[in-house]
Amino acid sequence: QVQLVESGGGLVQPGGSLRLSCAASGSIFRLYAMGWYRQAPGKQRELVAAFTGGGSTNYVDSVKGRFTISRDNAKNTVYLQMNSLKPEDTAVYYCNARPPLRTLPEYWGQGTQVTVSS
Repeated sequence: QVQLVESGGGLVQPGGSLRLSCAASGSIFRLYAMGWYRQAPGKQRELVAAFTGGGSTNYVDSVKGRFTISRDNAKNTVYLQMNSLKPEDTAVYYCNARPPLRTLPEYWGQGTQVTVSS
C-alpha cells in the first residue's frame, strides 16, 4: 500500500517560514518523480515545485527564490522549504508522486493546510 504522509503545515505570519515534509512508502520514492502542488479556495490545483525525471527541479514562477524542494533518499522523504511567505501562498499543499510510466498510478498525499496571515 503506497502512502504519502505529509506534515509541517500551519499558520504563519507574512514573511515567515515553514517546512513541509512528505514521507513515501515502498519503492515509490526511488522510481517516481516527487513534487508539491497546492490548491487555494476557488482555484485549480497548481504545481508548486517538483523533481523532474532527470533529477532537476521545476518551480512555479510565483515561488522562485522563496521555496526550495529537496529530498532525503535515506528517509524516503521530500521537503518543501517555504520562506518569505505571502498571504497568497495560503492553500492546501499536496505531495505528489508522478509515475515514470503512464500505465502506472499517480499518488497524492492527504494535503496539509498552510495559512499565511497576520
